[in-house]
Amino acid sequence: MDGQRSLQASVNSSYIPTSISSMCDEEHSESDASGDDTSPLLSRQQTAGSLATRHCPEDSYNLVYIIFFLMGIGSLLPWNVFITAKQYWLYKLSNNSSPSGQEEPHNDLSDYFESYIAIASTIPSVLCLILNYLLVNRLSSQVRIMFSLLVILVVFVVTTALVKVDMSGCRMQFFGGTLASVALVSGASNIFSGSVFGISGHFPMRISQAIISGQAMGGTLSALASIVDLAASSDVTDSALVYFITADIFTLVCILMYLLLPRLSYSRYYMEVASVPFSESNSHSSRLDSSSGSVPPLKPILKKTWLLGSCVFYVFFISIMVFPALSSGIQSMNKDSGNPWATTYFVPLTSFLLYNVADFCGRQVTAWLQVPGPTSRMLPLLVFSRTALVPLFMFCNYQPRYHLHSVFFAHDLFPVVFVCLLGISNGYLGTLPMIYGPKVVPRELAEPAGVVMSFFLTLGLAVGSAFSVALVHSI
Repeated sequence: MDGQRSLQASVNSSYIPTSISSMCDEEHSESDASGDDTSPLLSRQQTAGSLATRHCPEDSYNLVYIIFFLMGIGSLLPWNVFITAKQYWLYKLSNNSSPSGQEEPHNDLSDYFESYIAIASTIPSVLCLILNYLLVNRLSSQVRIMFSLLVILVVFVVTTALVKVDMSGCRMQFFGGTLASVALVSGASNIFSGSVFGISGHFPMRISQAIISGQAMGGTLSALASIVDLAASSDVTDSALVYFITADIFTLVCILMYLLLPRLSYSRYYMEVASVPFSESNSHSSRLDSSSGSVPPLKPILKKTWLLGSCVFYVFFISIMVFPALSSGIQSMNKDSGNPWATTYFVPLTSFLLYNVADFCGRQVTAWLQVPGPTSRMLPLLVFSRTALVPLFMFCNYQPRYHLHSVFFAHDLFPVVFVCLLGISNGYLGTLPMIYGPKVVPRELAEPAGVVMSFFLTLGLAVGSAFSVALVHSI
């Protein structure tokens, strides 16, 4: 099948292999292209026709794009804040009451804290995405989004209030509360991101791309904050306070931005098109819409999206297997020189900041270029080719090494190049199938298809995290 063939997936957005310059231009292009589509996914007898053919309002000042971009940041920023404040959690779980940032005594809670965090976040993420799919037709996206944002806000307000409270006498209780907070934030964040990506399926692809780029920007901001904190801060509680207050404010901004969305003519136009049911004369559409309160049919969604979902799964499976477990263990070849670049800043800059910046750039490119197309055989081939990145990282200067003693790439430039390739390919090849997914199904299945694509992403992260442990122990 030709990857450049137009797919009439919904009344508002077919796949068009061109740049996304303006929404009205895209609408006109899609109307012209639909006449050449020999296998439309939807019947042309639609009661939404009057809405779809009326004049498309412009996205004035790109406000809708900016709102979805900010909500993309907000969907991952809370989790990134939890990870960035690692030294704060280690301080709270230690027996030392001094927040000076000095080396803390080791104990079971601090030594295995990251493993506990991974478990506490991964399981709720998968379960909440399944729950989100089951609730697509039972609870409106507004209820799901507002509820998840309020849960995140409450958790972070409580977390912020406890920053300056001495917990040395009840470390186990604080540890249990922290894991519960991580589980709540992770689950709510996945419901929020899955719901937002679901409603973006009713919009043209540039809006889905805005969300995914926003998620990458959230990681970039957290990496920058970590480096600034490393250079300037001497009190871990002060740093944590700034992190958590930032999360509080940004969550409030996301709530306000979402409430503003229906008031903008551009977003209201696509929401109205999405809310208009198909004609009852269309028997196929009637079957899909007949039980609005039921669980969306999974089979027709997977029939159209299984390959795209598999691509999303494998992209993030490879990425999380390498980053950060493997990439953050690669040390500078000049570590013994005492140079701050080779000791203090090498890992934060080359592993975390560089990866997030490259990832963001890869996602941004999809705003202007969508090649290969959703049905192209090149897409899964390019995704699978990323497997070659794994041995490249393994033979960099990863330390400690117990089984593979040879270091083939014995120069600091190699991990820099490999991290750039990993980040750019993750951003580009991870974004393309994500924005294609909701466009290759009928319009009424666009939102649940977006949730399904988010599930593939989260599943890839969960499985990749488990494989990363085995990969690190094999070196």
